Amino acid sequence: MDDPQTRHTLLAKLRAPGDEAAWSEFVGLYEPLVYRLARRQGLQDADAQDLCQEVFRAVAGAIGRWDPAGGSFRGWLRCIARNLLINLLARQRRHPRGSGDSAVQALLAAQPEPDAEASALFDVEYGRRLFEWAADAVRGEFTLKTWDAFWRTAVEGRRPRDVAAELGMSAGAVYIARSRVLARLRRQVEQLDVEAAGRLGGERDGGPLEPL
Repeated sequence: MDDPQTRHTLLAKLRAPGDEAAWSEFVGLYEPLVYRLARRQGLQDADAQDLCQEVFRAVAGAIGRWDPAGGSFRGWLRCIARNLLINLLARQRRHPRGSGDSAVQALLAAQPEPDAEASALFDVEYGRRLFEWAADAVRGEFTLKTWDAFWRTAVEGRRPRDVAAELGMSAGAVYIARSRVLARLRRQVEQLDVEAAGRLGGERDGGPLEPL
């Protein structure tokens, strides 16, 4: 049974040996998230890329042991990324050559005190990346006018009546376009995170989307 936070459609595929397509999709979704977090924490480009590699190596080695009953996948990934970031920063200070897989496994088992600021930053970036991924996936299913009506009202926060005048549509058609795109985005996001999909659908008509 799915846990209330994360759908297992993609995650289940990651557990299957040799599913390169699933891993490619997973890395494509989450690598920009981990990289952005690393850069925002002050890492240089090369170090941020190293962190991405370590995070995905750790996920690959531990995905079979992740238990949805113990928490959401988002929280699990956040813990891995945070612990490995701490390890990388410490390694730069004390052990430039780093440590091996045993150190990675030890970090996965560690439960550091929660860092509210870092957790909030991860959640914001996670929501932003989910939205980017979903938008890229569904954009081609809509006409340019429908997408523009959605984007200008839902993302930019423009008034539907103004957007309707700009696009040569009725205000009602703008609302319909916005609703259609949002519904499709929700279905896409639900593949990975049900909670985030619910937040995506919870904004008031006419207002900008809040971060997932």
